Amino acid sequence: MRFRHRAAAAFATLLLPMAGAVGLASPAQAAAWGPPRSSVAESGGATATFTKTSDWGTGFGGQWTVKNTGTSAISSWTVEWDFPSGTKVTSAWDATVTNSGDHWTAKNVGWNGTIAPGASVSFGFNGSGPGSPSNCKLNGDSCDGTTVPGDAAPSAPGTPTASSVTDTSVKLGWSAATDDKGIKNYDVLRDGTKVATVTGTSYTDTGLTAGTDYSYTVRARDTADQTGPVSGAVKVHTTGGGTTPPPPGDKVKLGYFTEWGIYGRNYNVKNLVTSGSAAKITHINYAFGNVTGGKCAIGDSYADYDKAFTADQSVSGTADTWDQPLRGNFNQLRQLKAKYPHIKVLWSFGGWTWSGGFGEAAKNPAAFAQSCYDLVEDPRWADVFDGIDIDWEYPNACGLTCDTSGAAAFKNLMSALRAKFGSNNLVTAATTADGSAGGKIEAADYAGAAQYVDWYNVMTYDFFGAWDAKGPTAPHSPLTSYDGIPKAGFTTADALAKFKATGVPAKKLLIGIGFYGRGWTGVTQDAPGGTATGPASGTYEQGIEDYKVLKSSCPATGTVAGTAYAHCGSNWWSYDTPATIKSKMAWANSQGLGGAFFWEFSGDTSNGELVSAISDNL
Repeated sequence: MRFRHRAAAAFATLLLPMAGAVGLASPAQAAAWGPPRSSVAESGGATATFTKTSDWGTGFGGQWTVKNTGTSAISSWTVEWDFPSGTKVTSAWDATVTNSGDHWTAKNVGWNGTIAPGASVSFGFNGSGPGSPSNCKLNGDSCDGTTVPGDAAPSAPGTPTASSVTDTSVKLGWSAATDDKGIKNYDVLRDGTKVATVTGTSYTDTGLTAGTDYSYTVRARDTADQTGPVSGAVKVHTTGGGTTPPPPGDKVKLGYFTEWGIYGRNYNVKNLVTSGSAAKITHINYAFGNVTGGKCAIGDSYADYDKAFTADQSVSGTADTWDQPLRGNFNQLRQLKAKYPHIKVLWSFGGWTWSGGFGEAAKNPAAFAQSCYDLVEDPRWADVFDGIDIDWEYPNACGLTCDTSGAAAFKNLMSALRAKFGSNNLVTAATTADGSAGGKIEAADYAGAAQYVDWYNVMTYDFFGAWDAKGPTAPHSPLTSYDGIPKAGFTTADALAKFKATGVPAKKLLIGIGFYGRGWTGVTQDAPGGTATGPASGTYEQGIEDYKVLKSSCPATGTVAGTAYAHCGSNWWSYDTPATIKSKMAWANSQGLGGAFFWEFSGDTSNGELVSAISDNL
């Protein structure tokens, strides 16, 4: 779709150091920055401190700092640590780094071995995988400056058990963790967020909401302040308050949630709860992950998994803390799924701006699928996602750029994704709605790929808009053709008919609804087909505006081809309303379609009236 581009993130990127790389692959070229994370306890004669300096989703930058806190010089140093399986160093500088399995060793190079009292030296590396170092040793002793070598982090406590469940509270108990130095305390996490720290092996959580699902885990901290892994999870449903809302029917009712909506739009996952929309949908597409270098990649690491939400912004009502395992939108989606277990979440990759990477991905579909699987199933957030959505605009055709990968490329890509993700994950795709003769539907083998996908999100909107600055004015999401339509085949009915004619089953086709309007200015004619002088003014972009704004600023004055339009002053807009959505859902039902989807949640009213129109009528 024309406007589905990623807003520029407010975080800088930089080139990682190239000089001094020692004996490993070249460092990654760019990294998205977020707040650095480090851990150290300083005491004794020397310390080694690790800091994660950057994180770009599939990898990270790390730095060790060795500090002489004693009274005599250190002549050489060796830092050792363990990484969890799947995490490794890919390049390093200012140290010689080697490994034996998951155990890593860094030794000083010739010029930086001597450290005077009070001085420090640092070396850096690039790593791949999600893990952080543990079991650190400096010259054979503890990295925190004590003289106890080999200090290990505590084990995971036993999975909690729940008892005495009421409307607003639950009692939790767990078996103790073990540690060579002894256990100091335990963190209790509700839906991934720390809610308490206790010294014993039980805790009563209060202030809960009646009739609500929660998930609890615990983790131990030893007397050296090392934190161990989290336990298994126990799910709790508080009494009273009715029951969890049932799944809203057997049709797919899917909405896109944009990662950048938490910035200028101030639209958070919690808004799905307060608007009532969460109870009325079945699926969420989280947009977007990037496609670059033939691989799936993080779109905005800060928004995705690092931003700390305040209590009033959070689904759980609890503020994020600096040391919790996962923050950002991913953690909020986890909390949403705990509250509404029927919702499935897919990670959508590509979109208008990031579709240029699919051509490279199509050259090696298996490698692309592996990269996507590794990212979606990253252990930090694997429980958040139920599958993957591909938004390639457009295979073997032109969008923001032109793709020449061939008609079979899309089928090959979807086949590889299904083979990798298997039958227990959803694999879907957003597709063109160009039903014209010789148009984009005919450019790729959508019918052949259909055997590998659960459904297609057919983007039945953005047919017409003010990129044609002089007009003619036309509804951007016509259901059917009408006299004077600027281009034949640019309708929902034509697109869906063409897909079905090629062999795509109707139940694998979803009708698309835009929660926004497209408009022109300099228009004197009420009916469609008028001339214009350019795009109408919009809040975020010229020629486009949210439904929640247009319903009051330029109310609908007529309908054409199943879509509302409005002429107010010199502006002319077209958009869907609850009434036109009702008629489109009735049409979708008559066609045997698998459901509906929409772009995107933040364009709706605060009480979710467009989501309600889809849910109530599909």
